[in-house]
Formats: sequence, structure tokens, C-alpha cells
Amino acid sequence: MMPIKFRRSLSLLPLLWLAGCNTVVMKPSGDIAAQQAHLIVISTLLMLLIIVPVIVLIFLFAWRYRKNNTSATYEPDWDHSTMLELVIWGAPLLIIIALGLITWISTHLLDPYRPLGRLDEHRPLAANVKPLEVQVVALDWKWLFIYPELGIASVNELVTPVDVPIRFTISASTVMNSFYIPALAGQIYAMPGMETTLHAVINKAGVYDGFSANYSGAGFSGMRFKYHGVSAAEFEQWVAATKAGGGTLDRATYQTLVKPSERDPVRHFASAEAGLFDAVVNRCVGPGQVCMNQTMAADAKRASEMQAQVCTTPKAKQLISMKSDTHAIEH
Repeated sequence: MMPIKFRRSLSLLPLLWLAGCNTVVMKPSGDIAAQQAHLIVISTLLMLLIIVPVIVLIFLFAWRYRKNNTSATYEPDWDHSTMLELVIWGAPLLIIIALGLITWISTHLLDPYRPLGRLDEHRPLAANVKPLEVQVVALDWKWLFIYPELGIASVNELVTPVDVPIRFTISASTVMNSFYIPALAGQIYAMPGMETTLHAVINKAGVYDGFSANYSGAGFSGMRFKYHGVSAAEFEQWVAATKAGGGTLDRATYQTLVKPSERDPVRHFASAEAGLFDAVVNRCVGPGQVCMNQTMAADAKRASEMQAQVCTTPKAKQLISMKSDTHAIEH
């Protein structure tokens, strides 16, 4: 048999494993993620108001009404208690109402498309502060970040200054992915032919993990990048070093970059072609490809012209006239 002390030590192993867990989701460095973590805590506590008493009562009932406890009250004809019914139905109903209100409020306050109104719980965001624009493209199997206002780009490395609001516009090259930096904000889907948005801010300098939270094929496990939250001076240095490093991200380079590859090293581009992200979203990067927005505009124009032609026929004019007369009579 194992010694008692050894068995006690084994019983503590799960606690040691938990102590080594990375709790970045509950201790993030960005205000949006911090609000989401607070929401998780509040929701969990509200649900525990029901779960804990139920678990306690299960053990209490099992002990009190065990077979050999002859002193327990036995009422085989008991069938109703107004007070008990109020507790059983009232408490869960109140908790559901509270959770519904919290969900409704947080859904609007934490809408990823909603511009930030504060840097953190103690600092409101000044009205004249312009967010840093970052365009994100999920490739197979790497991440492309374009800074359109700065004219630079990077692969598998994201750098932004601390306490500066960021506006991410996110898309994908081929299949759906999910853009996720746990320390910054919740995950946002990246879909080909579509553009999603995320507003966020990082409040603490550091290096954080970013990855895809949606399976996208063979190279999914290596589809990770490092997110650097740096000071304003360090960000300017990084921008200057990137511009001095050379390399151009144009459509030809993108078509080479978009080819599937795994565990790509960090790359920088001193210049990025204007409008490239819009071409990615509209699926028209390659030569001779017609952009989706142009196709949709042409279809809408043809539909409008056909409708106008139909409305000018004698029968259509008669129907429109009859409808107008009916409407006038009713009023």
C-alpha cells in the first residue's frame, strides 16, 4: 500500500496543474477583454445562486431522509406548498431576468462595431482621438496586418501603441477563420468576401499571443502570431525600422503570399499598395478579376432599369393609377 503522506501528495497534484494555467482570459490587459471577463464573473455568480443551494440540498436530503433515520417526518399525502413553489419558480425566474438584462446591456456596450468610449474604467476617451487603423487578413496559414495610414504591413506580427484605440477591419483569403487575442478582446470571425470590425485598446505593455480560434485546415495549429503592446515612442521606432527594411506588398506579392504555407516567419513590408485590402474583400486581387462590389452595383443598376421599363408599360400605368385612386378614396 502507498504511504498516507504520498497519497495526500497525489491528491494535491490537480491543484498544482491548475496553478500553472494561463488565466489571461480572466486577467487581460485590454479594457474590452476586462469588461468581458467581468461579465463572465457576474454571470457565473448569478448562476451559482441556484447551483450551490441545489447541490447542498441534494446532500442534505440524502442524509436527512436516509433509510435508518426514523425521526425524519414522513408525509405520504403531502402535495403542495405555496412557499416552496414560490422559491422553486421565483428564484430562477429572477436570475433569468437579471441575466437577460445584463446580456442585453453588454451586447450593446461591447458590440465590436461600436467605437470605444473609454480607455479603461477610470479614463474616458477624448472626442478628438482617432483610432489606429489596422487591416487584418487571415491567410492559409498565417496572418497579414496592413497599416493603411502608415503604408506598411507585416506577417505574423502585430504592433500597436498602449492606450491608443485600435480599429481592426478583418477579412480572410479562402476559408473562415477567427481573429483572437485573449488579452485584448474576444474573438471576431474572419470570412472571405466579407469585412468584420473590432474596436479595442491595450492598456499594458507586453507581448501577447494571437491565433485563429476556428479550425481552418492542416496548418491551423501553427496559425499564431505575437502581439506587441508598446509605448508610443517604441511604436514610432518600429514603424521607422519597418519602412527602412524594404519590401513592397503589392498585388503580385500578395498572390505569392496567399499560397498555403505553415509556420511562416515574421516578415515586414516597407510599403503596402493602397486599396489592397478592399481588393481582398471584393475577391479581385488577380488581373482581370471583376470586384464583387462592381458586380453587385451592375446587378442593382440592371434591376432598377428593368423595373423602370416594366412600370412604363400601359398595363403597369393602369395598375399604378388604380392604386393611386384607391389610396385617395381611403383618405
